[in-house]
Amino acid sequence: MSSKRTAFATLLGVAALALFADPVLAQGYDSTTEALIQSLNTQLLYMAIPITVLVEGILIYTVWKYRNNDDPKPTKENRRLEISWTIATALVLLVVGYASYGVMANEYVSQASGEIEPENSNAVTVDVYGQKYLWEYNYTGQNVTTTGTLVLPKGKDVILRITSRDWLHSFHVPELGLKQDALPGQYETIKTKPTETGTYQLYCAEYCGVGHSKMLGEVRIVSQQEYQNWLDEQQGNSSS
Repeated sequence: MSSKRTAFATLLGVAALALFADPVLAQGYDSTTEALIQSLNTQLLYMAIPITVLVEGILIYTVWKYRNNDDPKPTKENRRLEISWTIATALVLLVVGYASYGVMANEYVSQASGEIEPENSNAVTVDVYGQKYLWEYNYTGQNVTTTGTLVLPKGKDVILRITSRDWLHSFHVPELGLKQDALPGQYETIKTKPTETGTYQLYCAEYCGVGHSKMLGEVRIVSQQEYQNWLDEQQGNSSS
């Protein structure tokens, strides 16, 4: 195959990768956040595998072909080849950057501190407080405060405002794709939407003292009707 055909095939292959670079919410994930992150990881893996196979294939072929060459000659300049792999590399980086930006800029993945105004949102808003060595949850506008288990409704936007009452902690629910540092005197925002019911393990992902390993909790996702019944029950208990 001529250098021109090789260059064209390379560019065509990289361009084809761009067709799969736009993240799509896949089925089977437990939250929109997890779906976005895992879909991006899968897409980048699909792009990395053929590139790896190509590079390693050329390397193995070259080593095998010239294994008995005791008098190697300097390679000749090939501008077409150099231009081709430079353009191909640039296109790969553009595709990866485009796919990554589409996820990192999404509100369900990355939120700036104080970016969301809970009072202007229809989402369920919970203030999450980390402290030695437990998690406390204050449901905004519901007069409900609990510890240990965070109960949330399926299929509805959720805003978690993470902070700390003493020193650095980190709110981490791997199965939901959620992780945010809890900083004293500062609120960090997570926005997500649970898509499956179930119970998920909550960890503190930042070493915070001798009780760090016991700073655990649960996130329980229930139907919207179950969630409303739970809120009514908690409000009844607090008023009695």
